Amino acid sequence: MTTSSPSPDPQSTRRTGSFGRAEGFMERAFFATRWIAAPLYFGLTIGLLLVAFKFFQQLIGLVLKATGLDFDDVFVGVLDLIDLVLLANLLLIVMFSGYENFVSRLDIRSHEDYPSWIGHVTFGDIKIKLMASIVAMSAIHVLADFIRVDETSTRALEWSVGIHLAFVVSGVLMAIMDRIMEGSPDTHHADPAPPVAGKAGNDSGNGHH
Repeated sequence: MTTSSPSPDPQSTRRTGSFGRAEGFMERAFFATRWIAAPLYFGLTIGLLLVAFKFFQQLIGLVLKATGLDFDDVFVGVLDLIDLVLLANLLLIVMFSGYENFVSRLDIRSHEDYPSWIGHVTFGDIKIKLMASIVAMSAIHVLADFIRVDETSTRALEWSVGIHLAFVVSGVLMAIMDRIMEGSPDTHHADPAPPVAGKAGNDSGNGHH
């Protein structure tokens, strides 16, 4: 009975000597380039500080003018605050999950306040959460426009609703594409190879002797 020889290990076929050492050095250097993105994620903290500044600026202004505002103006002001909070949450998701997925794992898992979602958010999840946050912020702007419908032109309302629907459709399509991409590897899994006829016969013959 002839048996097929096992395929060679890719690691065993690598070149040795000076070329192998140079190749290993280049691969490690290439892998280390991911740290170039680390300052970019850290730089987003400046954007987070700006969002916090604008939040408290609007909050203080809203409180000082609250006595002279009607309900619709207060409602719009609160919606603007919610919009800034959603933007801050979006920044945190991109900062933590992006760093965890593309740069390095965060070595703070023993911290009592470590968010459990960080280690479970993939690149596809980041895209979906990003689009969901954009849709939510767009919905807030549409609602604010409808509250101030007397001050907003019909054309502006149409553009606002149209852009919001475009975001919604884009989010749905992105979620569908991400689901297809996640499910595609399962379709490529090969079925378990059937046992070799000769070996199966030998095993069945030896099993009851």
